[in-house]
Amino acid sequence: MPADRTGGGVQSLERAFGLLERMADAGGEVGLSELSASSGLPLPTIHRLMRTLVDCGYVRQQPNRRYALGPRLIRLGESASKLLGTWARPFLAELVEATGETANMALLDGDEVVYVAQVPSRHSMRMFTEVGRRVLPHSTGVGKALLAQLPPEQVRALLGRTGMPAATEHTITDPDAFLAELDRIRGLGYAVDDNEQETGVRCLAVTVPDSPTAAAISISGPAGRVTEAATDKIVPVLHDVAQQLARALST
Repeated sequence: MPADRTGGGVQSLERAFGLLERMADAGGEVGLSELSASSGLPLPTIHRLMRTLVDCGYVRQQPNRRYALGPRLIRLGESASKLLGTWARPFLAELVEATGETANMALLDGDEVVYVAQVPSRHSMRMFTEVGRRVLPHSTGVGKALLAQLPPEQVRALLGRTGMPAATEHTITDPDAFLAELDRIRGLGYAVDDNEQETGVRCLAVTVPDSPTAAAISISGPAGRVTEAATDKIVPVLHDVAQQLARALST
């Protein structure tokens, strides 16, 4: 029997990938009834698709009968992250050229931020973050920019799982104060790490709009160079590069 097609695509594939994305949005583990409620698909259809995904290793069934994202997705995700970093580097290089500071790109992966690309500043005194490094989001500019896109209850749940350890004396460690900071970020349109991850370092970050996965770009440098006056000049450049990167990722 030929596969059902919709809009030029294979409907079963579209539905299967849609279920994987819904599982990721739910934290990686869901029940069939939850998937049915969120997707609008009938239970028999979801069961058939999930069995196929289980057989392929992209989903696994837990002892409690719920379904979780499977280990075969890890290899795909790692390869995709590397490619994303490769695609982003020319845009980060443009950011370095315009601001003089180190440029980064990071993704929200579960409860952590992972850095997938960096182009260093040409200054002898510059910031360096290893690509692949994972950090908790509450003390970083990219992390705060990404969390500002999430509903407050989802952020509070994440903070409950990770805790809010202080990286420096300036790190926000109170959930209510942090949620207020996210409100401020939404109003400003950018996030600031002001000596919160590393003393003497300021970071400015914005999200990449309409990115296929939650992503942010940032510049970081010594607090003596990334001043309030410099912020007014750097933030518009960050937004412009983020828009350029968003267009490149959508084509």
